[in-house]
Amino acid sequence: MRILVASHISPRALEELSCRHELVDGVGRSEEELRRLVAGCEAIVFRSGVQITASVMEGSPQLRLVVRAGSGIDNIDLAYVEERGLELARVPGPGAQAVAEMTFALILGLARQVLSADKALREGRWIKHQVRGRLLHGKTLGVYGAGNIGYRVARMGVAWGMRVLACVDRPSRERKDRFEEDGVALETPEVLLSEADYVSIHVPLGDATRRMIGRSELATMKPTAFLVTLARGGVVDEDALFEALEAGRLAGAGLDVHEREGDGHVSRLASLPNVILTPHIGATTIDTQDVIGGKIVEIMDTFAAG
Repeated sequence: MRILVASHISPRALEELSCRHELVDGVGRSEEELRRLVAGCEAIVFRSGVQITASVMEGSPQLRLVVRAGSGIDNIDLAYVEERGLELARVPGPGAQAVAEMTFALILGLARQVLSADKALREGRWIKHQVRGRLLHGKTLGVYGAGNIGYRVARMGVAWGMRVLACVDRPSRERKDRFEEDGVALETPEVLLSEADYVSIHVPLGDATRRMIGRSELATMKPTAFLVTLARGGVVDEDALFEALEAGRLAGAGLDVHEREGDGHVSRLASLPNVILTPHIGATTIDTQDVIGGKIVEIMDTFAAG
C-alpha cells in the first residue's frame, strides 16, 4: 500500500512498514502540501498536531483507511470519513498509562516547586528554606473525566494515599459501586471542583467540552488548589486560567495541551512562575510509541491482506 505518514511515529514501525509498503513523508507539512502528498495513497497515519481535513482526504480517490496513532479524534473530519465510508482505526490503549504517569509528573512538579528550585540552583542560589512544597498524601485529588486515562489517574491517587473524587459523563449506580470498590468516590463536577486540592482534566474536546473549565468553574476551586490538564487544548479557557493564577485565586497549573500548539507561539501563561507547560508529550514515551507503532504495522498489514 501507499501510506501517507502525517505525524512522527516509532522509528521501528517506520522501518517495518517501509519493508512492505510505500511510505510518503508528510510530517510537519501544511494542509495544502498534505493534499498534494496524499495523491495515490490508500492510507493515512496521524497523531495530534496535524489536521486531517476533508480537503486533505479528497486529495486521494484511492484513500480507504485512516489510522489515528492514539485516542483523540478531534483533529479529523469525522463527517467526511463517514460520508465517504472510510475505515477509521484508533490505537487508544497504549498511551493511557503514559498520560496517567505524566499527570503525576505535573502534579508533583507543582506540589514540590521542582522547576523553581531547579532554576534557582542553576543560577547559583541555594533556596532550600524558601521552597515550601506540599504533600500529596492525605490531600484530595479530583479527576474530571474518569475514562480510560482518568481512571488510571484516580487509582494512582489512591495508591498515593489521597482521597480521590471523580466525575463522569454518564454516572450510574453500577459505576459508583465499582469506583467505590477501588477507593474512588463518584461525585458531581461542582463537588469535585470545590473540594479537590489537585484537579486533573481528562475529557475529549467537543462542542460540549470546549472551554468547559472557565471563569465560573475556576472560581469554585480553592485558592490553594492546583489544576492540571492532559485532555485537549480548548477544554480549559486559558485566558480565564491566566486571570485566576495572576490574581492568586489558584496555587498553580500544569498544561500538557494548549489552545494553540506548534512552533512560534508562546503562551501568556509562560510568564507565570507557578505554571508548568509541556508540548503535548503525555503519550510520548519510547515504550508507548513502540507499542503503538507495532499496532499500526498490524493494522496496515491486515488491511493490505484484505
